[in-house]
Order: sequence, then structure tokens, then C-alpha cells
Amino acid sequence: MICAISGEVPEDPVISKKSGLLYERRLIERHIADYGKCPVTKEELSIDDILPVKINKVVKPRPLQAASIPGLLGMFQNEWDALMLSSFALEQQLHTARQELSHALYQHDAACRVIARLKKERDEARVLLAQAERQIPLSSAVIANDNAIVSNGKRAAEDEFGPDGKRIRPGITSAIITELTECNSMLSGQRKKRQVPPTLASIDALERYTQVSSHPLHRTNKPGILTVDIHPSKDLIATGGVDTNAVLYDRSSGQILCTLTGHSKKVTSVKFVPKDELFVTASGDKTVRVWQGTDDGNYSCRHILKDHTADVQSVTVHATHKYCVTASLDNTWCFYDLASGTCLTQVGEPSGQEGYTSAAFHPDGLILGTGTSEALVRIWDVKSQSNVAKFDGHMGSVTAMSFSENGYFLATAALDGVKLWDLRKLKNFRSFAPYDSNTSTNAVEFDYSGSYLAIAGSDVRVYQVANVKLEWNLIKSFPDLSGTGKVTCVKFGTDAKYLAVGSMDRNLRIFGLPEGELEEPRSMDEQ
Repeated sequence: MICAISGEVPEDPVISKKSGLLYERRLIERHIADYGKCPVTKEELSIDDILPVKINKVVKPRPLQAASIPGLLGMFQNEWDALMLSSFALEQQLHTARQELSHALYQHDAACRVIARLKKERDEARVLLAQAERQIPLSSAVIANDNAIVSNGKRAAEDEFGPDGKRIRPGITSAIITELTECNSMLSGQRKKRQVPPTLASIDALERYTQVSSHPLHRTNKPGILTVDIHPSKDLIATGGVDTNAVLYDRSSGQILCTLTGHSKKVTSVKFVPKDELFVTASGDKTVRVWQGTDDGNYSCRHILKDHTADVQSVTVHATHKYCVTASLDNTWCFYDLASGTCLTQVGEPSGQEGYTSAAFHPDGLILGTGTSEALVRIWDVKSQSNVAKFDGHMGSVTAMSFSENGYFLATAALDGVKLWDLRKLKNFRSFAPYDSNTSTNAVEFDYSGSYLAIAGSDVRVYQVANVKLEWNLIKSFPDLSGTGKVTCVKFGTDAKYLAVGSMDRNLRIFGLPEGELEEPRSMDEQ
């Protein structure tokens, strides 16, 4: 007899009074509780309608496989195979779980880093906002007191235009020319008596220079330091970056003194003006800003100069520390009075095709050098604003230039390397091609004593300055530690005791003697 529901022999059989069918007790009772009907005939059925059936206990026969030793071995083999398959499946599930856990932990770590960076940027933004709020009342007071002054610090009358449509400039007056000439005479006389300072770093010391520190000054989302300058009397280093900010760094304390914001595009040039604690920045947003230092170490924007119509590529400060020249891709250079922010003269044709990419004053201040995007170097007489010499021979834009303090040498950098020019004979007397044809030389810099020359491209190289006839020996090469393959700027510290280097990452790197090493005294031959 079998159960009418399960089709198997029931262990606790019951029979229906109405239909006479046999059921398993637990199955029929559950069905009656749920439906109240017979599962076969669909008639009404209750617990009282079923009767238990008394039978002898059924002993289930042993499976056929268990009746012999070979059968038992087969059963054990099947059980073992099933166990191995189950173990393999568990190992696969464990491996998958580990991978998912590892991925989840990586995502968590990345999320933590992003949150930390966002918090840092938020804190920086709060600091900048607080600085801006402190500057707004000062700016409002200046406007209220002198509403005739416009953003360039010029009177409205100075914005008049001539018959040819060009803006009328005050010009470099005879009084200014006299001042520049007197400065030139004084500096020329001092140069003839000047000796190489005994505190200047020796060649042996330069050969032992290595990276002593690295400082992340600019933002991570827009890395790249494009320009660097060092204060002549304070231990301050200024950098300008792709992130539109200029940063002033105190090397002695290892702290950022302040971050100057206001430009809307990359900062292409920065220059300290020790007199009156001024600081000048140029930018790809076509403007130049003059910043005024305050007693608490911060800087506030004093003038915004808007005379150019294209990217301003370079700023150079005159030896009087009263004037500066800006060079722009609009094919003009402007001569400014720093105190008033007035453009005294603008030289060049704004409609020209060749823009200015670099500029530098001669140490005596009466000669100005400019480099163009068409590989041409021009030498200007500042008093007459006339072009007195042209140097050609470069390939690509002239990216940088530097006059030696001896007054005779000019170094210029471009795609094809560095060329050295003798200003007495107006000719090229030496060239350096340190890199391949696809690697531009981005910076060139004499130290203040005129004893060393630094070149920057895919690395930094320091040469010993000689004369026109003698060889200029390579002293030391410093690799680019940024990993970008592009060193953008280099500057000698006081007495060449260190080098400040900027690359296309966000870090300012300082190269000098390792901590604890003492510099050997300079020999008489080196002096």
C-alpha cells in the first residue's frame, strides 16, 4: 500500500472514512489544515474523517550497493568524489570572495584618498577666501578715496587715443632717462672693482650637490611649475604654476609664506622687487599684477596691468627697482613705472606675427634683450626704445635669456639648445646642444657672480663660465626627479649655495650640499 499523496509506503498510515484512500498522517493533516478538502476527490474532509491503520514496522531493505564489498567501495568512491567536488566549489567561492574583498578594500582606500584631497582643497579654499575677505575692504577703501584710478593705476586721462587709434603713452621722460643713465654709470663703475666673493660655492662643492629637499607647493589637479625667482636679500623663493597661483616659500622655516591668487590662467613669470617689498607676476590671462608686501608677511594686489592683448610671457625688473618691462605674444613690450602702475611706453606692433617669449634687462639697465617666437633675439636701447642689434641662428622660440654680471655675455635658450653671445662684438662665440632635437632647452641662468651657468631641459646642467676662447666645462648634471622629463626653470641661490628647480610636477626641488657636509674653502685658482 502506498500513500495517495506521496506515492511511497507510509510510515504512519491513515485511511479516509469517505473515500477509503490511504495517506501519510503528517501529509494529510497538513493538507486538511490548509484546504479542508480531500486532495484526490476534492470532497470536504476533516481530521475526524480519518482513521489510523495499525501495521507492523517496516524495515527498509539495505541498498543493493551495500550488499557487497565492491558495492561499498563504489559507494565510498562516489561519496569521496562528491566531497572533492564540494571542496573545489568552496575553494572557488573563497577565491571569488577574496577578490571581491580586495576590490572593495581598494575602492575604500581610493575613496579615503579622494576625501583627504578634497578636504585639503576645501581648507585651502577657505584660507584663500579668508584672505580675499581681508583684501576686499582695503580695495574698497582705495577705490572710494581715488575713483579716478583704473585697474592699471592710471588716470582716466591717460586712456586717451591718438589720431592713429593708438593709446597715448606718457613716454620715458628725460628725468627718467637721467635716472637710468646715472644708475648705469654707478653699476658700471662698481663692476670693474668687483671681485668674486670668497663665500661663493666652489666647484668641488657644486660637484657634491644633490637634492636636499622637495616641496609640494602647487595644486595636484594642475601640476607644473613654470617660473621661479629668489629674493636677493631674504631666504624666500617664489614660484608660478599652471594652477594660476604664485607661491612664496620661506626656505629657512620650510613653510609656505603665502599663495597669491587672482590670475585666471597659468603664471608664466615671477619677479621680486626688493625696494618697497613689491612682487610682480605675469600670466597667460594677458595681465600683469603688482603685489605689495605687508607687515604680516602677506601680499595684496596693488595694480593690475592690462595693456597687452595676448599672453604675457616674461617680466624683467630694472636695476633701479622702480621700473619693469613685460614681454607678450602680442609682439609688444611695455615699460612700466612700478609705483603708479603706469605704462610709460609700449614698443612694437600688436598686429605682428612674431610674439615675444622672453625678456631680460642688462645688469647696467640701459640695454634690454628680448626673444621671439620666430627664433630671433633683439637688443634694445632703453632710452630711445630702438632696436640696436639682432641675433639669429636659433631654432624655435627663444624660451629664456640671461645676461652675465660681467656685462659682456648673453645666454639664450631655444629648441636647439643654448647660444652664448659676445655683446662687444655682437656675435655668437659658443653653443651648447645638450639634448636631442625634440627636447627644448627651457631655462638658462647665470649666477650673480657670473662664475656659473645653469641650463635646464630634460635635466639640469651647471657649467663653469670661462672667456670667449677657453672651454666652458660641465661641472655637474642633475637628473629630472619629477618623472615628467621636463625641467622648466632653474635659479641660483645666494653665492650659488643652492639651486631652486621647477618641473612639470607640483614640487619645488632644492639642490645643495647634503646636510652635515661642510664646504671646503675656495682655492686661489678658483677665485
